[in-house]
Amino acid sequence: MTMPNDIHWDFSALLLVLAIGTGLVTWWWKRKHGDQRNQVKQGFFVENCRGFFPVILIVLVLRSFVIEPFRIPSGSMLPTLNVGDFIVVNKFSYGLRLPVFHNKFLSIGEPEVGDVAVFRYPPEPAKDYIKRIIGKPGDTIRYVNKRLTINGEELAYQYRRQYDEAISFIMREAEVRTERLGDVEHDILVLARAFDQGGEVTVPEGHYFVMGDNRDNSEDSRRWGFVPERNLVGKAVYIWMNWDSTLGHPDWGRIGTTIR
Repeated sequence: MTMPNDIHWDFSALLLVLAIGTGLVTWWWKRKHGDQRNQVKQGFFVENCRGFFPVILIVLVLRSFVIEPFRIPSGSMLPTLNVGDFIVVNKFSYGLRLPVFHNKFLSIGEPEVGDVAVFRYPPEPAKDYIKRIIGKPGDTIRYVNKRLTINGEELAYQYRRQYDEAISFIMREAEVRTERLGDVEHDILVLARAFDQGGEVTVPEGHYFVMGDNRDNSEDSRRWGFVPERNLVGKAVYIWMNWDSTLGHPDWGRIGTTIR
């Protein structure tokens, strides 16, 4: 039996299998023993299935349809998101989807330019990526000389400062600039001397163009193409925890920060 290539057999699949399995055992026990089930001695297996079923079901529902936690593993979204940030993703921002199969069954909202979105990496759908949405279906995106142009309108930038939080020598040359995408104003990192990954594309229907805020250190739509709508996971909304490995303790100032 073949499976669709875009089925994401990960923790969601494990939760679904466990929910179905423990649910069936719970249903069988209640049906077999009826009103006397509380007086009948349960075996270890049945007892654990009945105990874990509601917990697993609640976690599955919350993780599939409400919120899901993620950890930031790389610096591609600096300075917005740091390595070691733990974020919460709103799973219903872009519509409700079936767990594992990812088919949308209820449209609630659509991605907007400027959103920080989590999605399944198109070349390897088992991996989750996080980037900023730059272009929606039909938009023409141009990125030349470190400047974005969307549908013929070049975005305005404002220099803020040198990136003094950088550890590596290369990143010490980065500039922090403010960029405005629609209603969202946010900071980006730019290496003025770095090779410009420039070009112009038009976003096809059912797809999105994404980029990292660390513009010269991000694997994004400039390299591997567009994100299909069905690959969207949700919108990143805030940072609930941070662990700064260089400090050896949390960066308390980042906890509770809204992502914009």
